[in-house]
Amino acid sequence: MNTRTPVSFEFFPPNTPVGAEKLQTVVQELGRLKPEYFSVTYGAGGSTREKTLAAVSSIAAAGFEAAPHLSCIGSTRENIAEILATYRAQNIRRVVALRGDLPSGTATAGEFRYASELVTFIRETQGSDWHIEVAAYPEYHPQQRYAAKDLQHFAAKMKAGASGAITQFFFSPDAYFHFVNEARKLGVEQPIVPGIMPFHNYARIAQFAARDGIDIPRWVALKMEGYMDDAASIRAFGLDVITAMCERLIQGGVPALHFYTLNQSGLTLEICKRLGLSQGQGLGH
Repeated sequence: MNTRTPVSFEFFPPNTPVGAEKLQTVVQELGRLKPEYFSVTYGAGGSTREKTLAAVSSIAAAGFEAAPHLSCIGSTRENIAEILATYRAQNIRRVVALRGDLPSGTATAGEFRYASELVTFIRETQGSDWHIEVAAYPEYHPQQRYAAKDLQHFAAKMKAGASGAITQFFFSPDAYFHFVNEARKLGVEQPIVPGIMPFHNYARIAQFAARDGIDIPRWVALKMEGYMDDAASIRAFGLDVITAMCERLIQGGVPALHFYTLNQSGLTLEICKRLGLSQGQGLGH
């Protein structure tokens, strides 16, 4: 049976008119892969709220399903209800619900402490017609010392009414499969979709990984660093590493692949082509 693995793509809200124009082109290019949806991130404390709304409106206008990120830390129930009403008015019914980070210099956490409380609030106020994704951390949350506690927090988000989860990016399929198995033991049944980060820029990805406690295999790091400024070799090797990882994930039966595009289409298109994901028509779990 030739069932195609569904894909989705993540963007950040552009800061400039040029960036917004470029994103429209990237949406059209990646749209040819018939993704389930495009998600758009949300700055600390909702600092990009209007830009996130503009980006998802543009994606929806182009005929694709859009899923804005929504973080609750530092927010009130009234703030969140207002944002959800804006999305509902635009016929957007998919959201990525996150705790998020407080903007620097902010003292109060607001009315929500955890993403599970945000999921509960959305379900209680919006009903069952919303598709709610939450975050998962295969190598555990960087602020959590104990793996078991992090898993309990994750299970609480899922039990609060999440439809599915998207993981933080990783480079170890074993970490992902182990995390999924542990979550299943806690009664989590919803899909847990791996988040894939192509090597857009090795130095930048390494910085993200160090900040978030993500392990880049030593052999990958040493090869990447050895290429120095050889952009062609870095690109070629990075494509090989991520394609091989995705192949293993697909063989392991993942429900979908979610790509962190950094608002670029080239590497993601190439990986999907190598995986044979650029042909199929039918999508769905």
